[in-house]
Amino acid sequence: MRTQITFDCADPHAQAAFWAAVYGTAVEDHSAFVDQLIADGRMPADFRIVIGGRSAFRDVAAVSDPDKTEPRLYFQRVPEGKTAKNRVHLDVHVDPAEKDAERDRLIALGAAFVESHADRGPLTYVMRDPEGNEFCLH
Repeated sequence: MRTQITFDCADPHAQAAFWAAVYGTAVEDHSAFVDQLIADGRMPADFRIVIGGRSAFRDVAAVSDPDKTEPRLYFQRVPEGKTAKNRVHLDVHVDPAEKDAERDRLIALGAAFVESHADRGPLTYVMRDPEGNEFCLH
């Protein structure tokens, strides 16, 4: 069994690129499948966009770990924006000695630092991804 975590978002491709960079994984390449669906007449051509010279689904993108040790992250375009705190969030674990450097790296990728706390044990940085979804850096 595999786990997939799905994000509603405004820009699935930007979100996928951000989270692939966070985890050091890759955005899935669906170009051959997208092109085949269009060639077969099973998907309208305007459901495709081209990113980096490759076809992609316009409204969805995914990130997966080739070792399958991390859950698959799936991003789907929705019309409404984020309006409240997440009820579920991701925890990104790093070596404690690397936590500050990782926080700075994630900020450079487009994350925002929200706050830090240590009320439940180790120092935790609460962050937001580029679309405002909270996650914790432990």
